[in-house]
Amino acid sequence: MNLKKFKPAAAAAVALALIFALCACSKSGSSANLEPTSDEEREEIEAALNLANNDDQEWTYSESSNSWTLTPVSAVAYPEIEDEQGVSVCVPGAYVTGIDEDGDGKADVDADSYEEAVKGSLVIDGDAEITSTNGQVYTASTAPVILNTGAAGYSSQSNSQAASTYAAEGYINVSCGNRGKQDTATDDSGNTYYTGDAPSCLVDQKDAARYVKYNILLGNLPGSVDYFVSTGGSGGGAHAAMFAATSNNSDYYDYEIEAGAVGVYRNENGSYSTTVTIDGTDYELSDGAWGCIAYSAITSLYEADMAQAFEYYMCTDYDFNTSFQAQLAEYLSEAYMEYINDQNLSVKEAAVGFDLNDDGDTKDTIDLTIECDVDKYPETNGYYGTYLDLYLAEFTENLQWYLDNLDYADGWTWFDSDGNALSDSEVASMTTEDKAQAFIEGRYTKSSSGDSMGGEAMPGGDATGELPDGDAPDGELPDSDTTSGNSDSAASGELPDGATAGELPDGDAPDGDLPDGDTASGTSNGDAAGELPDNAASGNENAEAGTPDSGTTQSATGSVDSSNYSSYEEMLEAYESDIEEIYDGDEYGKNIVSLYNPLEYIGADDTDNPTWVRIVMGASEGDMSMFSSLNMQIAWLNSDVDAVIEWQWDGGHVPSEVLGESFALYVDQMYGEYVDGANTVTKAAATAQTENGDSDEASGTDISSWVDADDISNVSFTLADAVAYRAQGASKATPGFDVIDYGQEDYVFGSTESDARHWNKYLLDIFEEYEDVLEPLFNND
Repeated sequence: MNLKKFKPAAAAAVALALIFALCACSKSGSSANLEPTSDEEREEIEAALNLANNDDQEWTYSESSNSWTLTPVSAVAYPEIEDEQGVSVCVPGAYVTGIDEDGDGKADVDADSYEEAVKGSLVIDGDAEITSTNGQVYTASTAPVILNTGAAGYSSQSNSQAASTYAAEGYINVSCGNRGKQDTATDDSGNTYYTGDAPSCLVDQKDAARYVKYNILLGNLPGSVDYFVSTGGSGGGAHAAMFAATSNNSDYYDYEIEAGAVGVYRNENGSYSTTVTIDGTDYELSDGAWGCIAYSAITSLYEADMAQAFEYYMCTDYDFNTSFQAQLAEYLSEAYMEYINDQNLSVKEAAVGFDLNDDGDTKDTIDLTIECDVDKYPETNGYYGTYLDLYLAEFTENLQWYLDNLDYADGWTWFDSDGNALSDSEVASMTTEDKAQAFIEGRYTKSSSGDSMGGEAMPGGDATGELPDGDAPDGELPDSDTTSGNSDSAASGELPDGATAGELPDGDAPDGDLPDGDTASGTSNGDAAGELPDNAASGNENAEAGTPDSGTTQSATGSVDSSNYSSYEEMLEAYESDIEEIYDGDEYGKNIVSLYNPLEYIGADDTDNPTWVRIVMGASEGDMSMFSSLNMQIAWLNSDVDAVIEWQWDGGHVPSEVLGESFALYVDQMYGEYVDGANTVTKAAATAQTENGDSDEASGTDISSWVDADDISNVSFTLADAVAYRAQGASKATPGFDVIDYGQEDYVFGSTESDARHWNKYLLDIFEEYEDVLEPLFNND
């Protein structure tokens, strides 16, 4: 719904004063004020965050994409780190008549007269329509809004211009900054403290959504408040999923109120109000999602240690780096079995599309359990059960989908069984079955320019298909992209998780005497013991991924169980102290580990579920267990959410869309499925490849020794085969990505005094229960 602009007589004058006063406020590092929000405060926040009152709002026009982009503005009234709590919006030009410079409601600058960035308000054409490339029709009031969740490696992201990626599709594209792990800020006394840990990053994204929705209601921006889609890759994928999973849950409201978000206020009785007042009428304002497309979502961290260990441990040939790691993986696997069985999971066969009990139909509800019998199932170290039947079915289906869609492969080079490249005429005559058989036997080389026809690279970048605000796939990072804000560097194929040069501190509290640098953005200079590390934006190309220098988990080649502790006893004491502190609660009495666990919120009474969710993982990536996405799908399906997971065959970390799929295609399809009067959108037919590629030899992987392809339309393989395929993609030591790696603290769950803490009670329980076994093995290889 678009409403006329709201601009009370005194609002402009009030806003000018408030934007100075409110934005100057900063967190003191002490307990937050839990006083109710006064009517005056509410009015001040709503006036300050009304874009029409911002005389400095500035718009740039791109002729190539026919779009207008807002220079980043503050999304909250009280930003702690102003450069990381802003928002930018890119609007399709068809929805905009021009820019009103003098406030009379008429366009003074339009696309034809534009010469340089112009200050003023959008003049929106409510009658304009855009037909997307897939045939869906949108208007300025019905267009989906794409919220790009950054947070590569859970790190901070500076405010950046929204990309024009979706202008041709008719979508509104939103880029927001966020605080992240290892950030620092200064309190009112000039002392520096750590900030940006859970749940700051997610809260900043929620605040940005509130800001955009509020200004849509005011008529300052086009788009629909009802059709917000969160998306991102890796750490951004995690936050896209968490954003959808925690929609409108009040556990996050105190943090939003602290930042001065619009449309969330504390009442006298301790409850919350989530409305904004426009022309005397109250409108509900949401911080949630209608849909979500998350790529390589690094969540849930809560069970990731156990899940990753379990997935690797089931592969009897997986070679753990040390005897300590191998023994710990065995214990973690047992813990994961108990964890899953304690959840009392079940799933409707019709919802997942699999006949899990093999009775010839999909009418049943199946209890999902893990069992262990080493004598009966030695090929998986004893593990089996209906939960693993579902895991295998998902894997098999995703290989089958890949084989069924090879007609969309464009520019591939195909070879015969003797290794000779096929002629153009032979390629032109290949059937889908022929290509599937060649794929199974590894007789192909993918196009160097991509293996997708009609697909696209990851969303969130510019129109040329740059990566989103997250980690890059397959160890390759994009070039610096000022449009989408991607300028991170990586080592060993992963973005550094919040640090660049200099060793990470061992969790010691800052004492207000931090190194020189920009404390507002968390940057510092120097690597002396106890100093803060450099921020991720600077890059640390010499740091091995998975070392304390880079701030990530250990790499798969690591042979030291912990570089942080000289003894098992020392490590155990650190675990016990940190976990006790975390479970005591933060300043709002919340367990920040639980706040970052989407499984705590999906289907909860206080959560508004999204309508649909799609999670895309690289089937061969080693950064996160496939079980984590499976667990989210199960939870969402049981909450009546249209939830799919796609484990892209051969896909690495943060895979691009392939074989005719695209981000926009899926959004348009969901819009057609769930919005009354919308068009039904189907995938375009493939165009047959008529010219063979120019590669000299095949580079595909021959999987014919373990994939049963006697019926190419119904391939199969065993659970042992699936976990062996997964283990081959291992690029991190067990446990999982971005969680505790044995003795290494996690930088997601720090505090104002310590930027890294242990938090995993499952690991602590194992360390305590099996101390007599693990202690002699620790750091002893």
